[in-house]
Amino acid sequence: MWNFRFFLAFALVALSLAVAAVFNWRSRRVTDPKGLPGRGQPLLDVAFLAGGPARVVDTVLVRMEREGRVVISRARRVTVTSEGTSDPVERVLVTAVGGRAGRDLSVLRTSVTGSPEVQRIGDALAARGLMRHPAALKAAWRARKLVVLALLVTVVLGVVSTVQWLDDPKWDTTAPPFPPYGVLVLFTVISLIATRPARSRITPAGRRQLLLVRGSTPWRPYEVAAEHAELVGAFALDGTLALRASEHRALREALTGPYSSTRPPRSSRGSGSRGSSDPGLGGSAGTGTVVWCGSTTTSSCGSSGGHGSSHHSCGGSSHSSCGSSSHSCGSSSSSCGSSSSCGSSCGGGGGCGSS
Repeated sequence: MWNFRFFLAFALVALSLAVAAVFNWRSRRVTDPKGLPGRGQPLLDVAFLAGGPARVVDTVLVRMEREGRVVISRARRVTVTSEGTSDPVERVLVTAVGGRAGRDLSVLRTSVTGSPEVQRIGDALAARGLMRHPAALKAAWRARKLVVLALLVTVVLGVVSTVQWLDDPKWDTTAPPFPPYGVLVLFTVISLIATRPARSRITPAGRRQLLLVRGSTPWRPYEVAAEHAELVGAFALDGTLALRASEHRALREALTGPYSSTRPPRSSRGSGSRGSSDPGLGGSAGTGTVVWCGSTTTSSCGSSGGHGSSHHSCGGSSHSSCGSSSHSCGSSSSSCGSSSSCGSSCGGGGGCGSS
């Protein structure tokens, strides 16, 4: 009888390991492999890689403020002074600000960060192998739980088989069950350790890319006017650490409120990049956390718990809960309600707001 149980345990372990291996491979797969662009990488790609979606929105605000296209008041209200835009994220931001009355900076961040235009930047970085897509990483960690479950079943079956073998009057004439069970348990434990999915959503290639952008001289992104390129480039890499000069004090104070990208909660392990965070796990500071959960061209969702809580911007065909086709989540034209599927889809495997 114990032989049947052993083969059942073996089949469960083999199947769970195969499933986990497939999802682990998918989390590391690069669908659009390209060489590292070095210092020629677009501004918003660098901002996302260094600080996540929150850094993207703040970088756009800093660029537009330096170029005189928006004004950020001391009351933390953003007003558009010129509706000219140069990229999709700027268009989303201008639309979200609305009329002359402007919009509160925290509300604006929440709206723009959850838009597909911002989330899609992370998707493109994941396709190039600079980041790991959150949905694939989440699936890999879930598949790993199947292996743990199979291991527990194997241990239980092994204990039951051993007890029955010892109670058998002919136990001394039959083969003991615990050696093969022990080998199977040991093999499963080693497999769990050896095939552990990554926790950081930024890949080694992504870290190398950040080092290339930093280089030995200040980075000047080509999309920004020459007189502001050094400051905006430094902000994309380091957040408000780049605004230490006294003339930038007002802007720095405006950007260091809730849901900002000022001081990341934790640096990417081994990234070697000053001030950079793991953008997939959080790229904000203060009282809020802003995360990347992936997106599609049709939907996104965002939720904000208010001051002192986390802001989760999630998207994807399997986790969408938007009640409107508009990309301006939480803006005056539409609002995307959050759902339990959004809140749960970000957890685990480097889940939302962790690092």
